[in-house]
Amino acid sequence: MMKTELDYVAIGVFVAFFALVTVMGFWAARWRQAPTQASLDEWGLGGRSFGTWITWFLVGGDFYTAYTVIAVPALVYAVGAYGFFALPYTIIVYPFVFAVMPTLWRTAKQHGFVTAADVVYGKYGSRALELAVAITAVIATMPYIALQLVGMASVFGALGLRGEIPLIVAFVILAVYTYSSGIRAPALIAFVKDIMIYIAVIAAVAVIPSKLGGYAAVFAAADQAFKAKGSGGILLTSSQFVPYASLALGSALAAFMYPHTLTGIFASKSANTIRKNAILLPAYTLLLGLLALLGYMGHAAHLKLANNNDVVPALFQTLFPSWFAGFAFAAIGIGALVPAAVMSIGAANVFTRNFWKAYVNPSIQPASEAKVAKIASLVVKVGALLVILTLPTQFALDLQLLGGMWILQTLPAVVFGLFWNWLRAPALLTGWAVGFCAGTWLIWSDGLKPIHAISFGGTTVAIYTGLLALVANIIVAIVINGFVSARPNVIPSS
Repeated sequence: MMKTELDYVAIGVFVAFFALVTVMGFWAARWRQAPTQASLDEWGLGGRSFGTWITWFLVGGDFYTAYTVIAVPALVYAVGAYGFFALPYTIIVYPFVFAVMPTLWRTAKQHGFVTAADVVYGKYGSRALELAVAITAVIATMPYIALQLVGMASVFGALGLRGEIPLIVAFVILAVYTYSSGIRAPALIAFVKDIMIYIAVIAAVAVIPSKLGGYAAVFAAADQAFKAKGSGGILLTSSQFVPYASLALGSALAAFMYPHTLTGIFASKSANTIRKNAILLPAYTLLLGLLALLGYMGHAAHLKLANNNDVVPALFQTLFPSWFAGFAFAAIGIGALVPAAVMSIGAANVFTRNFWKAYVNPSIQPASEAKVAKIASLVVKVGALLVILTLPTQFALDLQLLGGMWILQTLPAVVFGLFWNWLRAPALLTGWAVGFCAGTWLIWSDGLKPIHAISFGGTTVAIYTGLLALVANIIVAIVINGFVSARPNVIPSS
């Protein structure tokens, strides 16, 4: 059972590191300073100047979030081997990044595009398709930001800090230095966050098993716990192979369609930087695999949890001294700030370019564009905070589940046009609508579960709903394209 009383030593260490990154967040406005930040390119993309190491920390920092640190071990704790689908997914995604993202970066750099919806409008000249991609990006990102608060709330609970005030204070600080420094703040803080996470996880996988009798004892205890529960297991069953694989593939294809991951791509200084990162980023997959093992360790430690999301904080609190628990909690808490900042900046970029500039003020100047984005980033953070404070956590979880399926439906419009010139905007828009609506209906009718069962004769196969919706999206787009008159796209394919 997690302690509920205040742990002053852990709180002291946590506050010290939180203060450090706050100072760094404000100082970041002067780091790699351009003559002016009065443009979306500078505030939202850091002048597109980030090299290999900065990009590595930034993309890793906003891809491997605080909620990942909390949720992946929690899923493994709850269902066992099935929760490890996040590992192959983060392996599959990097060849995709290597092959596709340098071309996307070149297109964005050449034409001054800031968002995926910018690329779509530049390619097809369709405001309707641009709007579809932009709306999808924003509604898929909002619950993702809210879930960073879920991770932070777990840490505050472990420290004995109850109520809403700590959460509000943390995100007010985040909002202020993001407003001031833009993308440079999370890029700089990501250095500290990632190093701290690596230290905490390596210490955990080295120390915790030694206190629990070794890895053999950890796996045996987890196996016994799943057998006693009557569900889950440390090995996949034959019926789980297809849903496991489809979840991994679908999640990999969706991962770099989100505004926050694309922001890290667009902020890179060259296509070669992106290729190098596609080679280096799998180091985070190793970290994720080690993190996932903490779910099994929770069973071996015989933790009694009110919520599966408490498994990682409870392990650190139970098996480490207070000072190191405070260090680990600070790593997780800071791990919420980096992705939340990049997500809010990505969503603000989308709002500014694809709503405000497109429909309110088409002649907006760069300085005014940056001001609109700064205000929009504040509104996005407040919205995410209100979701957590006023609605059940499960609401954000359900929306984020839908968000993965939704953002996947933007892939044909964003990616296909980079390489092929024959698909037209009306066909892609129709495909998006079918995939978006059909996927939402399937997930809703399945009780907000991400897997849908399909019967072939006497055989039933379960497949990730987002992947099914994407297949429907592509098929419809190809069919409709045959009835659309050929019209040259605005930007030819690479």
